[in-house]
Amino acid sequence: MAATFRRRLRRGAASTAVAAVVLAALTASQAPAATEAPAAKGPKPAPPADTPIDGGSAYFTDRPPVHRPAPPHETHHTGQGPVLGTGPAEAGLPATVLAAYKKAASTVGASDPGCRLPWQLLAGIGKVESGQARGGAVDAEGTTLQPILGPQLNGHGFALIKDTDGGRYDGDLTHDRAVGPMQFIPSTWSNGGPDGTGWGADGNGDGKKDPHNVFDAALAAGRYLCAGGRDLSVQADLDRAILGYNASEDYLRTVLSWYAFYRKGTHEVPDGRGVLPVHRDGTGRSGGHGDGRTGDASHPHHSSPAPGRHKGSGGSGTGTPNRPGRPGSSDGTGHTPGGNTGTPTPKPPKPPKPPKPPKPTPKPPTEPAQLTTLERVGDKDLSATAGTEFAASPRVRAKDAAGKAVAGAPVRFTLPKTTGARFPGNATSVTVPTDKDGLATAPTLRAGEVAGAFTIRASAVGRTAPALAFDATVKAKPAPKADKLLRTSDKELTATAGQAFAEDAVEVKATYRGKIAPGAAVTATMVTDDPKQPEENDKGPYFKDPTATGDGKDKPVRTLTGLTTDAHGLLKLPKIYTDTHAGTFLLRLTTADGAVLTIELKVAAPTGS
Repeated sequence: MAATFRRRLRRGAASTAVAAVVLAALTASQAPAATEAPAAKGPKPAPPADTPIDGGSAYFTDRPPVHRPAPPHETHHTGQGPVLGTGPAEAGLPATVLAAYKKAASTVGASDPGCRLPWQLLAGIGKVESGQARGGAVDAEGTTLQPILGPQLNGHGFALIKDTDGGRYDGDLTHDRAVGPMQFIPSTWSNGGPDGTGWGADGNGDGKKDPHNVFDAALAAGRYLCAGGRDLSVQADLDRAILGYNASEDYLRTVLSWYAFYRKGTHEVPDGRGVLPVHRDGTGRSGGHGDGRTGDASHPHHSSPAPGRHKGSGGSGTGTPNRPGRPGSSDGTGHTPGGNTGTPTPKPPKPPKPPKPPKPTPKPPTEPAQLTTLERVGDKDLSATAGTEFAASPRVRAKDAAGKAVAGAPVRFTLPKTTGARFPGNATSVTVPTDKDGLATAPTLRAGEVAGAFTIRASAVGRTAPALAFDATVKAKPAPKADKLLRTSDKELTATAGQAFAEDAVEVKATYRGKIAPGAAVTATMVTDDPKQPEENDKGPYFKDPTATGDGKDKPVRTLTGLTTDAHGLLKLPKIYTDTHAGTFLLRLTTADGAVLTIELKVAAPTGS
């Protein structure tokens, strides 16, 4: 997988040198590379409250084409020759940038499947914020060839954010600027996240979090859009996520229009060959000073007329088809038939052009029914044996004030951190949207290995409805059973008084109903030879307490508990010692299921005694 990913990173590398030359003029006035500036000292300042991700910067406001041909199939690079694609130019996404969006969506989808993040949404935001990293002007690792910087956030038309990074990312020592292809402000990238560590991410696995790298920036943007348990398949959550990036209704409509455009079909183009953005002043008017991050309005992608047309003098710019001169035409290349004055024949008037249809405006999102209540469905108490799956999962129904079911409402199920139980993917919380009947069911829950009780909470994301609690119990695993014990050797067990039996002299095998019994508990006792009521012996062979320390570690012990068979049903007893008494002694092994095995231990007197 890593090798495949690396090849994809390099597919547009051949064109980056050309892109560097073409785009040099676009970035000549920007600050020096951010990585060369020293990091700010002292405590990290936090961004002002309610500051959007891009600081409210100006943005690229062109809408996607209204009319487009049938969406092309996405093309895939085979590694031979350039990446080719068909379809409208605006549907072509630079290979490395496209790979970054898809990888980010896949990564977020694995860690937060309830968010349902589409990569086309990242592409829509990347288009609006930086024109897809200036048409894919990135190197093989996904880092922009030149810094992409937003305007200075000095409070004049934008947010007021004084320098927080010592110029590390934006090269500005007085104020912050939004940076990179996804336009994060430095304070938000470094320490503006929900846990105070920032939204910065390492999307390409190089061990660095660089806002100028499209893989890192795309993953950070994806995680931000999914924050707070959002489900982006719900329109209200989608709108809130986009408005958190830039709190502008026009920005929302523009991103949504590009999102819808890309969902109709895209194709890959080589890095550096994407459509370059036009200078914009943040209000939709072209030809302004720009914001220091968009492209050049004179680029042929934007200024050249369509094939087969030319700009007429004083006309609308669409022109008429080019045709060669002919006799009697109004361009003076011929004469009127039958005349010798040279007076051109009057040109018949052109039929009026039909009015252009107005650009469709995305319909405003409809607010879903307001969730006011969560209702428990099914059993209140849930139980499972340690290490197994719960037979039932927590389930709730979402209702509005009128008692009707609410569909598409995100519900979060949360486990306490102290329990060993987990949802799939080792998750402690999951977000599940309600179905058409208002029902939300948590995914299958697996119990931990330790017995105990805990509580599962179900809460409505972004709503004030009271949360519900489900009591869950993990029961201990039943003790393994053993109904028979056998020695693995028939060798006679002998030792001399005052000495020890051979190491691991006694080994037994436990079975239950003819099958091996792993984990079975066994008790070992040195007993008297009374056949009716054997008792613990007070002389002869003995064990040493394996749990004792200090002076007590050599104290004789004639009963051992807590012994268990291994995975093969085998048990080797600890070393057996003898005192000064000679004779035949008995070792009795028992299990809770009634298995009994008595072994003779013969102790001989010392020679010459």
